[in-house]
Amino acid sequence: MFFDSNQSESANTDIVTKGEARSNYTIDIIDKKIAKELIIKNHYSHSWTSCRYALGLMKGDEIVGVAIYGFPIGRRVVKSICPILENDNVLELTRLWIAESEGKNSESWFLGRTFSWLKNNAPNIWILISYSDPLADHVGIIYQATNWLYQGNNIKKGKSWMYKIHGKWYHPRTAVANWGSTKDEILKEVDENYERMIMPKKHRYLYILKRNKRKEILSSLKHPTLPYVKDNSTSGWD
Repeated sequence: MFFDSNQSESANTDIVTKGEARSNYTIDIIDKKIAKELIIKNHYSHSWTSCRYALGLMKGDEIVGVAIYGFPIGRRVVKSICPILENDNVLELTRLWIAESEGKNSESWFLGRTFSWLKNNAPNIWILISYSDPLADHVGIIYQATNWLYQGNNIKKGKSWMYKIHGKWYHPRTAVANWGSTKDEILKEVDENYERMIMPKKHRYLYILKRNKRKEILSSLKHPTLPYVKDNSTSGWD
């Protein structure tokens, strides 16, 4: 996942404060068009993504946070978690944004409430997956604050490239969607000075929603869980 719009990652550790103040907040599905506008405007990636559920943190009539959950992109992702899972058992947290006005602890409080919403409204979802992006200097503090399982950054074995075209970096999937290819001769027609770089290895996190399946999932994970990472020193390729 791309994390949030803040310049630096933090647990955003005085919320949405406590007690009475939290009663002013609600969490529910919001229109995907509105969610997209907010994410593109406020999220540091300024880009949209796969979306099954767009959940909003409402402060009265104002949307002050958005969490986007979508089905994982990539045919092998689900089975790379554990063999007992089917495609409709897994969601990926792909975007999380919350207004800076909401104070510390707001992301973790909001994220925890989205878990509750999913448990009540999407009972077929057993597990969540998400990634922390070293390009944004993120290691997954929000996941660690909300007790996700960490699986390291060595699960994906092949390298991927980012492409800088007209001054903006693009994921290879986006480059193909925009220009049909990532071949050198094609991209040079778009921008003769385009650049590319190897994407650093992302940190992978899991969160088990289905508590009655927890033991079964844990016993069949294809990759071990590891101690939480503290920095991005292992994100480069040898």
